[in-house]
Amino acid sequence: MSRAPKKIERKTSRCAIYTRKSSEEGLDQEYNSLDAQRESAEAYIASQKAEGWTALPDRYDDGGYSGGSMDRPALDRLLRDIDAGKIDCVVVYKVDRLSRSLMDFARIMQVFEAKQVSFVSVTQQFNTTHSMGRLTLNILLSFAQFEREIIGERIRDKLAAQARKGKWTGGAPVLGYDVDRSGPSPRLVVNATEAARVHEIFRMYIQEASLLPVVKELVRRGWVTKKTITCTGRERGNRPFDKVTLYALLTNPTYTGKRRFKGELFPAEHEPIIDQALFDKVQAQLKFNGRTGGVEVRNKYGALLRGLLRCKCCGAAMSHTFNSGRGRTFYRYYRCTHAIKNGSDVCSSGMLPAGEIERVVIDEVRGLAKDEALLARVISDAHAAIEGELAAARRDRDDVRQERARHHKELQQLTTSGQTTPDATRRIADLHTRLSAADQRLPELDARIAGLEGQIVTQAEARTVFADFEGLWQALVPREQARLLKLLISTVEYDGNAGTVSVTFRPTSIRSLINRKMEEAA
Repeated sequence: MSRAPKKIERKTSRCAIYTRKSSEEGLDQEYNSLDAQRESAEAYIASQKAEGWTALPDRYDDGGYSGGSMDRPALDRLLRDIDAGKIDCVVVYKVDRLSRSLMDFARIMQVFEAKQVSFVSVTQQFNTTHSMGRLTLNILLSFAQFEREIIGERIRDKLAAQARKGKWTGGAPVLGYDVDRSGPSPRLVVNATEAARVHEIFRMYIQEASLLPVVKELVRRGWVTKKTITCTGRERGNRPFDKVTLYALLTNPTYTGKRRFKGELFPAEHEPIIDQALFDKVQAQLKFNGRTGGVEVRNKYGALLRGLLRCKCCGAAMSHTFNSGRGRTFYRYYRCTHAIKNGSDVCSSGMLPAGEIERVVIDEVRGLAKDEALLARVISDAHAAIEGELAAARRDRDDVRQERARHHKELQQLTTSGQTTPDATRRIADLHTRLSAADQRLPELDARIAGLEGQIVTQAEARTVFADFEGLWQALVPREQARLLKLLISTVEYDGNAGTVSVTFRPTSIRSLINRKMEEAA
């Protein structure tokens, strides 16, 4: 009696398809690289239908993620499903789609082997269920890692060559600049509206000589950091300034027309916003505050001439010091730092009583209301300074007008070309935003120019301001008095041999005092 042949039942193999693309370029297309990889894998799985292979409907697609890292959302989900026992086989288009790192790949394969999950590459015919397939896999992966390292070296060499030529090497632009992509290669161009703010931030720091007061003023004005939008639509920046972001702005050499790369500075092709002299002055103040812990800014003991008084005999600064008398009485002095370091016999200035020299300087400031010749000279210097600011404001206005004209021209070219690509659409929207900002900025600059033109101070007005100097002076605490003197005076020289004191006023001293009085009145 013959028996009927038994029907052989093949075990079903659940296949998950993993796809990856390093960059986000082209992912918005209707049929992209991830779709092509999945289609090839589905065709291969269909060819193994007799072996019981079936493709799972879940998609494991990592678009815009590097194969050199394990930080990929779809890969993480794939490994979780493998751990849950939902997958029997992982299919990829090429080995390097899963990983380009030999170490990372070894970890992934340990997970596969622990869960008895096989791994198949469509274009490189092997299967990890066999020893020869595992050997071939390790060889291919070694070459994939080698290729990744070679690509990295080439990219770094290219960026270094771009930096040496002064070209933009990528990244987010800083406040004051935008990226112009209309030419053959992207480059930084000045954003006139933001550049004016950068100028003002540098000016405020020179005036305040401290980060925190500038941060508070920026928050009060509502000024924020540079706003950028990534290619994925995420917003970066656009946050209130703090000490960290302000320090980063003040120390960025990009504003002087240079480019930093790998710790080196190279002349760049973009236009500078801040002149080198102002930038160096800010760096010197930052360095000084860092070295002294900001002691000059705090001025705990009310030394009115700290940072102003110098010894004419040897050209050194005179440092504030004090001795304690009986009880809690303190006697304040100024002493030449050269004498402090090398002995009193090297300088004839000696110990200068602080209260006496400070009264002499304050009386000199009060005397501006009585000394017509001195007042006339200071007024002349103030007018020259106002003319300098006027010239800068007019340059800013010209820059905004040129920028506006350039954006209008580019917008006209894009609209007449009939381009409907996503990049063209985004650029048109961006140009409309910049034109709107320029239209808002021009009236502000016109108002600033008109205001500067109206700040010409007559001798009678200056005499009135300094005549009321006593009232303003008495209303200030010692630390504020020291700051006011630094606004009015550039240097005070003491000649120990002759016993004389000379005071040099800043060119903008009268305008500084007028502004101070206006702030007090407000």
